[in-house]
Amino acid sequence: MPRSKRDKKVYLTKTTKKGLSLKQRIVEDVRNCVEKFDSLYVFKYRDIRNSHLKGVRNEWENSKLHFGKNKVVAVSLGRTEKDEIEDNIHKITRFIKGPCGLLFTNCKREEVVDWFENFSVADFARSGFKVDKTITLSEGPLSQFSHSMEPYLRKLGLPTKLERGIVTLIKDYVVCKEGDALTPEQAKLLELLGHKMATFRFKLRAVWSKPGNFERLSKKDDQDDVDIEDEEMEEGNE
Repeated sequence: MPRSKRDKKVYLTKTTKKGLSLKQRIVEDVRNCVEKFDSLYVFKYRDIRNSHLKGVRNEWENSKLHFGKNKVVAVSLGRTEKDEIEDNIHKITRFIKGPCGLLFTNCKREEVVDWFENFSVADFARSGFKVDKTITLSEGPLSQFSHSMEPYLRKLGLPTKLERGIVTLIKDYVVCKEGDALTPEQAKLLELLGHKMATFRFKLRAVWSKPGNFERLSKKDDQDDVDIEDEEMEEGNE
């Protein structure tokens, strides 16, 4: 009887006992998911939030979402044809890099692609986020803030004072300019002002499905994809 591709040992070197236990659980979980589900999708994400992610997990409760430990996941699946646990599954591991996640599912491909293309949630930007528009406040009262907020607003950089108990901007103020990488103070001001400038969304990168079908789903639109394409070219020239 031929030996199953999944019956492979994974060597996790340079690992503490506690870390080794965690990595072994990841390997076992990933391999169980490959056996249980028909398809595996790799997706990248931006501006992820735990609160939104909880809702996503609820929507895919009959599937399995996996985040983190990219190298361990890649090793679990097999990064080469020799090491892979299923036919052609090693091809998807080169997309498991950077901010990405995995979806193991039995849903039809059309359903998966449609959901990912249409899912997005607006949220407040964090420090370091590059904004795509300029936000300016005009001189005058900021009635949305209570008088007790005035010292905190000044601490964040707003030129304010109290006039008859009302927080008042004493001159026009540019909160952020298009192209700025937000400072922590700018990010907090935008949140207090109610400006949601970030968008939590996913983008499908590649899919593997039984029995051994692989397809790349995203075009060359970011640095990770450029690196992947360069690797493919280099391998083809060897």
